[in-house]
Amino acid sequence: MRMGPGKHLKGVFMSLHDALLQFTRLPHQLIITQEFARCGQRGYGDGMMSGSVIGLPPVLNFGSEEIKAKVVPDVLSGRKPICLAISEAFAGSDVAGLRTSAVKTEDGKHWIINGTKKWITNGTFAHYFTVGCKTEDGFTVILVERGEGVETKAIKTSYSPSAGTAFVTFENVKVPVENTLGPEGSGIFVMLSNFNHERWVMCCSSARSQRLIVEECLLWTTQRKAFGKPLHSQAVIRSKLAAMIARVESTQTWLENLTYQMNNMSYKQQAAKLAGPIGLLKMHATRSAQETATDAVQIFGGRGITRTGMGQFIEHYHRTVPFDAILGGAEDVLGDLGVRQAIRGMPKNARL
Repeated sequence: MRMGPGKHLKGVFMSLHDALLQFTRLPHQLIITQEFARCGQRGYGDGMMSGSVIGLPPVLNFGSEEIKAKVVPDVLSGRKPICLAISEAFAGSDVAGLRTSAVKTEDGKHWIINGTKKWITNGTFAHYFTVGCKTEDGFTVILVERGEGVETKAIKTSYSPSAGTAFVTFENVKVPVENTLGPEGSGIFVMLSNFNHERWVMCCSSARSQRLIVEECLLWTTQRKAFGKPLHSQAVIRSKLAAMIARVESTQTWLENLTYQMNNMSYKQQAAKLAGPIGLLKMHATRSAQETATDAVQIFGGRGITRTGMGQFIEHYHRTVPFDAILGGAEDVLGDLGVRQAIRGMPKNARL
């Protein structure tokens, strides 16, 4: 459902199509994403939908009609999951530095793909891989189906095994050239076309996760007694709560503002005007989240580092929150993107 309305739903869930046209607008996607986050289990939403959110759109937007007819029904029905395979041990935010290669066969009918991908969400159980490859013409995105030469190995992270984070190896994998997504050499544009939405989804999740932590802290400081009074009678505790609330509510408000703009702009307008602000919002959201996680542990004390009991959500959040700062582009990279876009919009003759 988080793909948004479109022709890809017709014939797949025909009875739901008309309802989904309204239900999958961005404000509703915001609500769905934040409802996933409310459970406090950070890998759950990624395990359920992350691959579809970031791996399927390049197929929908740049795949041939034949490819879409084959892949989309299987992915949306849950029969054959998909993932986005871009990051490598050698390159993450620097997409141009990727080493996985795709070379055409002599007859020009197939790609031969070799290389590795790392930290691939949903890769452990994915059937389809939307893969960024270095080709003769530059950077190209190719859809690869799990088969001979494709191997995946689960990566143990501090996040959650339900996210299916994987190390993926491609060894002489033969793929029809018809699986190319977009023109050869246009891979950067194919990837950039989905980055705004991907980062926006992460901001939705981050904001709601922070609200959950604030709620837990408010409940705990009311329940917990210190020196014969509720914990929130201590000024230092109220100060921490004030900072936590201010951070998360500013994040949520900024998010809703950008959601409204995205919902009323074409993709071309979004790319020109919102890539920077969305990058800055994600940087703000993940930095705020790490501060809130640290404050929450201080408020909960020993319970804040205990995996079970009343502090389990705090412990889990504090242990896994750094993951948010890496997904979709590192904080510093996204902050720089935002500033560079702002500078490009400055008039050349601007003076004080």
